[in-house]
Amino acid sequence: MTYLDLPPLLRATGTIKLPGSKSISNRMLLLAALAEGVTEIRDLLDSDDTRVMLAALQKVGAGVTASADTPREMVTALGGNAYRVEGCAGVFPGKEADLFMGNAGTAIRPLTAVLALCGGHYTLSGVPRMHERPIGDLVDGLRQIGCDVRYTGSEGFPPLEIFPAQVNLAAPIRVRGDVSSQFLTALLMALPLTGQTAVIEMTTELISRPYIEITLNLMARFGVTVERDGWSRFTLPAGQRYRSPGLLHVEGDASAASYFLAAGAIAGGPVRVEGVGRESIQGDVKFADALEAMGAQITWGDNFIEASAPTIGKLKAFDLDLNHIPDAAMTLAVAALFADGKCTLRNIGSWRVKETDRIAAMATELRKLGATVEEGDDYLAVLPAPTFQANASIDTYDDHRMAMCFSLAALGGVPVRINEPGCVAKTFPHYFDAFAQIAAPVIAIDGPSASGKGTVAQRVAAALGFHFLDSGALYRLTALAAMKAGVALDDEAGVAALAGNLPAEFPGDRILLAGEEVNEAIRAEEVGIGASKVAALPAVRAALLDRQRTYRRFPGLVADGRDMGSVVFPEAPVKVFLTASAEARGARRYKQLIDKGMPANMRPLLQDIVQDLRERDARDAARAVAPLKQCDDADLVDTTALTIDEAVATVMDSVHRKLPFSN
Repeated sequence: MTYLDLPPLLRATGTIKLPGSKSISNRMLLLAALAEGVTEIRDLLDSDDTRVMLAALQKVGAGVTASADTPREMVTALGGNAYRVEGCAGVFPGKEADLFMGNAGTAIRPLTAVLALCGGHYTLSGVPRMHERPIGDLVDGLRQIGCDVRYTGSEGFPPLEIFPAQVNLAAPIRVRGDVSSQFLTALLMALPLTGQTAVIEMTTELISRPYIEITLNLMARFGVTVERDGWSRFTLPAGQRYRSPGLLHVEGDASAASYFLAAGAIAGGPVRVEGVGRESIQGDVKFADALEAMGAQITWGDNFIEASAPTIGKLKAFDLDLNHIPDAAMTLAVAALFADGKCTLRNIGSWRVKETDRIAAMATELRKLGATVEEGDDYLAVLPAPTFQANASIDTYDDHRMAMCFSLAALGGVPVRINEPGCVAKTFPHYFDAFAQIAAPVIAIDGPSASGKGTVAQRVAAALGFHFLDSGALYRLTALAAMKAGVALDDEAGVAALAGNLPAEFPGDRILLAGEEVNEAIRAEEVGIGASKVAALPAVRAALLDRQRTYRRFPGLVADGRDMGSVVFPEAPVKVFLTASAEARGARRYKQLIDKGMPANMRPLLQDIVQDLRERDARDAARAVAPLKQCDDADLVDTTALTIDEAVATVMDSVHRKLPFSN
């Protein structure tokens, strides 16, 4: 079994650029494949579920390829994928295919409906859990109009086999809506392929209505409108067909936003998510309203939402009907651990037929943290314990949302183990890296040149088992990477793209670039000159600022530089400013030259080294951007009279005071 141990987390703050929405990504891909013309889709989510859809579309003959002209600056660790889709004008050329759909409900359900109308022979199967997720209501609806869809396993569940059939739309299609809104989405997306008027009537209450809003919105972008009578009857007029709108961008994932917004509400904040906002077409943005009802401070922008903890006291208890945000509601179940009383989540019966039985799974895992939990067919009541149970080992049931939700429990100041964390690849492969960027503890060690901060930082990181960042090496590494890639050093966009994804690592005292040790290479004179050139480019500095923040990972980070505490990690719980007299630093620098074997006739005079350090200190302190300075909340450590061991011990004292769990 694999697992991830999260340390006790004390504070969450920062900004997260969300990956693309799974719901929007898979809908856009299918509509683009069915449309007339070519569609360019940007910011597509890169996850297990979208890969399943991409593979299936390619198997049935849709022209889906990664765009060769994707701007380098668009590609990030969290997505930025662009795809070119050559539409099939409603008719897939591949008439026979065996399709593996993993556990992707957003792929298998609409594809089942579309393929049932395509006049081909297809089989659809998935992982064992997919074969336990109901699809009977959709198949019943398709059979009502003459489609030939057969079960090859248990009645009402995948796997399925589809044969060509004659379609008759004379009568309305009657379908239930109280198990999954994806059944209605599937029918809505498929029926325009018939060219005939089609009517769908709901026989029960429709759940998860905001997801139908997403479907209708995207269909309209591809030129197909749906008339509806409330939420009970939907009419698709005859003669409509999908036409490419050209270029589309995928919104950030509003369900994924819930984890970060909850972190801000629980652990101080502010935490801002970018990619969704007041203009979002996703219903899960209403999760922010639920947090606000709990007393969190919420700020909305056109393309962002920001959350902070209540100004006074704890989050408030709640009793809410969450039928409209079933996925994001899972995050509220864990947020309930931080509330001031019993919290009740109602009308969440659809959880029972998701990637796992989420009501049962959530109740089981919440109890491990000390909560008293009551579960019903369609509700969950959570009474938080006064203190969290430490070292809980959370099972994730191969369910991405279980893993992501329970990461928030570490914000209760206790260590938490997440079993099988890789299940987040279904929708958010880099989730834990993103969560670390707002929550992992950071020790920022700043100071002037030759103050010993690099050596001290390395040793502190080793003692704690934390990651280490040598920020001073990044500009040299950027210059070296540009030289290796043949990118001109004055190509601001090109160098910035390299800097934003710089494959640099700092294990121990080694510096690696794309896995190659470059400790000596970055000290070459031409690389130093190149570093000065690229450092003057604003886009490069901005890219490296973002890149430095990505080194913040679990269990924590020790970062050394000149602006780690003031600019890069201003929220760091531990800040240290290392200094020493110019004479002491000069003597250290002089000894380094001797130790490296520099001939006596080539060594600069000691007084010249000291003077150079003083001049450099003055320049660094006078910089308009990120000047060298001691932050008000930083501990000052003067290493003039200290050995390295003594300096490390002094810094570790600061760490133990401010990160109690490090003792």
